[in-house]
Amino acid sequence: MKLTKTLLATTVLTVAAGTAVTAQDMANSMTLVSWGGAYQDSQDKAYLQPYLADNGGVSATWDESSAEAVAKLRAMNEAGNVTWDLVDVVASDAMRLCDEGLAMELDHDEDLAAAPDGTSASDDFGNLIVSDCFVPQIVYSTTFGYRTDMVPEGVEPPSSVCDVFDLAKYPGKRSLQKRPIDNMEWALYCDGVAKEDIYPTLGTDAGVDQALAKLDTIKDQVVWWSAGAETPQLLADGEVVMGSTYNGRLFSAIAEQNQPIGMLWDMQSFDLDGWIIPAGLSPERKARALDYLNFATDTQRLADQAKYISYGPARASSAPLVGKHAELGIEMAPHMPTDPANATNVHTYDYEWWADNRDDLDAKFQAWLAK
Repeated sequence: MKLTKTLLATTVLTVAAGTAVTAQDMANSMTLVSWGGAYQDSQDKAYLQPYLADNGGVSATWDESSAEAVAKLRAMNEAGNVTWDLVDVVASDAMRLCDEGLAMELDHDEDLAAAPDGTSASDDFGNLIVSDCFVPQIVYSTTFGYRTDMVPEGVEPPSSVCDVFDLAKYPGKRSLQKRPIDNMEWALYCDGVAKEDIYPTLGTDAGVDQALAKLDTIKDQVVWWSAGAETPQLLADGEVVMGSTYNGRLFSAIAEQNQPIGMLWDMQSFDLDGWIIPAGLSPERKARALDYLNFATDTQRLADQAKYISYGPARASSAPLVGKHAELGIEMAPHMPTDPANATNVHTYDYEWWADNRDDLDAKFQAWLAK
């Protein structure tokens, strides 16, 4: 339930078996973990600042470590010192954290706001709730941007994801995320594997070798990135001719910064991103995290985020409320990865497969990088 100011003095939240905390005794500070850059900025504007304005005396700190969330939460849990209160993670990481007991299980209908028409949260989010510990915020994609002024004269701009592997036609450095996810799928697809056969192939040793062999063809021309802000900066600086990143980061570089960058939507990789609450928080911290989570994932807040970045809100009730960019005044719907014009050939990222296979593929990928 969402706590209003008038209820603060009397409302009691049950936050753990046999434990209750009055609302005024909720923790007055939070550490929120996200990805930095334009995405985190959109969260700050749409969720955090309005929440702090409604809850005087509460403070919050951002940590930009979401890319390392699983490893860091494992270490915190082992040390018995969890310092994070809410963590923004991709769906497959949420599933791993939930399976390992490192994220708190939620009752989505009890802990989250219903839609304005009374539709329950679980029905409003629908099948995007892929874990008992996960609250989805956005549908986004990982895709490619390219420098429009670095395409060789007389050559058509890139139109296929496989152009990333064509060093003869599009010479220059590429940037790829320093992880196997997406890179392995794109490599197999561009080596002739049909989309429906990508994961069965990747589940074999021969398939892993095939994907890495394809990546070998461009390895010496790759700049590897870990933070979502890196590829837009590399493109802006002209250090790479094309690179993968999150579609919202490219929107920011193109629409807000007027960089000479084009979008390559072919085989964009759809994924989900959302919140988990770490397991093991004190009752006071857990109560504050749940109160913030309720606020930050309601229908209006998810729609508000789309004013600042081109990610699709995870609630069905939020979609009709998506309007214009808060500063540019442009309609945001055509810039969403789910817009039909952008989604003619998409890669449906299998977060469940990656939750089961991530540790093994990470080890093989890192060993390949070190060669």
